[in-house]
Amino acid sequence: MADQARADGHEGLPQPPQNIKIVRSQRIAPVSPTDSRPPPSELYDAEAQDRAPPILRSHTPGHLSSKSQDRRNRPADLTLRQRSQSSAAAITPVSSAGITPSLPLSAASFSAASTRQPTPTINRPPAIAENEDAGSSKEAPRRPPALRSTSAIAGRPGVAGAAAGNGATAAPGAVSRVGTGRGAPAKGAETYTAFPVLADPKTAVDVPAAPASGMYWSRCATSGSPHTALRAHTATPVGSNVFVFGGCDARACFNELYVLDADAFYWSAPHVVGDVPVPLRAMTATAVGKKLVVFGGGDGPAYYNDVYVLDTVNLRWSRPRILGDKVPSKRRAHTACLYKNGIYVFGGGDGVRALNDIWRLDVSDMNKMSWKLISSPSSADGRSPITGKDLRPKARGYHTANMVGSKLIIYGGSDGGECFNDVWVYDVDIHTWRSVNVPVTHRRLSHTATIVGSYLFVIGGHDGNEYSNDVLLLNLVTMTWDRRKVYGLPPSGRGYHGTVLYDSRLLMIGGFDGSEVFGDVWSLELAVHAYYSQISHFKIEV
Repeated sequence: MADQARADGHEGLPQPPQNIKIVRSQRIAPVSPTDSRPPPSELYDAEAQDRAPPILRSHTPGHLSSKSQDRRNRPADLTLRQRSQSSAAAITPVSSAGITPSLPLSAASFSAASTRQPTPTINRPPAIAENEDAGSSKEAPRRPPALRSTSAIAGRPGVAGAAAGNGATAAPGAVSRVGTGRGAPAKGAETYTAFPVLADPKTAVDVPAAPASGMYWSRCATSGSPHTALRAHTATPVGSNVFVFGGCDARACFNELYVLDADAFYWSAPHVVGDVPVPLRAMTATAVGKKLVVFGGGDGPAYYNDVYVLDTVNLRWSRPRILGDKVPSKRRAHTACLYKNGIYVFGGGDGVRALNDIWRLDVSDMNKMSWKLISSPSSADGRSPITGKDLRPKARGYHTANMVGSKLIIYGGSDGGECFNDVWVYDVDIHTWRSVNVPVTHRRLSHTATIVGSYLFVIGGHDGNEYSNDVLLLNLVTMTWDRRKVYGLPPSGRGYHGTVLYDSRLLMIGGFDGSEVFGDVWSLELAVHAYYSQISHFKIEV
């Protein structure tokens, strides 16, 4: 596959004209004037976070009070507290402003507290607290007890945390999770982005309400570890966590692992061990149980055909033993789908040409795997070089592939010169290709396609002229496209993003719009369309 756009990181993309139309970026907006989410001007405003009143509970939604707080009224604790007050009278208790920390506070209570009580040290950037402590011999006020995150993924020391621990200026709104007890974070301590403050309903952005049956876009307010804006990365759900690996921004390619708790919208940057992959983009990551199988990808002029396995339980990378000497060529921008202990890899590009072969990776034993060629490559027009018949899809990359039963559904993509709009079905049981006659077509590459019941939800991508933020539905029973009205404020047009289905919503992570690389998370509430997932028994007749 021709690497025509290697410099800007999207092979296979037909080069759009210089005056490409870019859909303007939207910020988060609440559903109605009574919505409690912040307006765009306050969502990630570092100064607003510094002015925010102290959050006495966890920054993560749904977090319960810690056990140490639940035991506060026991007689033994009361005696200890009376003793400590006699020897530490200089420490001002949190309740001095007339607020009991253990009680849930309303927005009005928070507002009142902020006028009577100074912001604790924990809500300031760690570097500021450290500089103040360095210039004073007095002991800083006691910090509130450390609160646990609801994320099941252990955090690892981040770059931002290390910088703050060395006295460097931390990112605005970043708060140290681990401290020394004197206002300065420990060296190598992780920093995180606090959950955005709630909006005032009187100043919230007014967005028309959607009907109960309507799909709705909204930008997710996330917290946790700072993470890099990414494109051409992987996003793979395992349980309630979304594992985001690799990808690149406008400058470099990465091999970092981030984990998004899809319930709390909390980012973690876990510490991983083992044989970590090299920096990659445009690779695939396929969930096999609680393990991720990563194949291919590359960076710049480099292309790979290596296989890595990540155990999401102990966060250890490994390279399985590959039996036999048959392996697919090096590639990226391909697809991979799991079916009956086999991962089926289709297409991609090797830097010289686009590909349309199919390989099966046997993953019945995760320690030793083997490759098998299922469908041989064909000529540029899709015909077999041997028989001249055997019609199959043209070679391509940056397409999508989804498995429904034994049927592998291929849609869109590009060969470096043309943006495709066709739909193909490959039956892996009988090894046959079939072209699908779709009355109305849509050209797409670098999009995402997610199965929701009997529908294929296609989001974003490039149509050969510009980036799109459309939501297209392919009815897999009738094989016709359906476009539904979507409410809310949509994300800007983009491609090379990741989309996963979780809890009746589609989560879109990152992406690229031709000029900007994104690190945001968007949620598409499926509303009545969520019931599509209950439709599990249907056949694709082609």
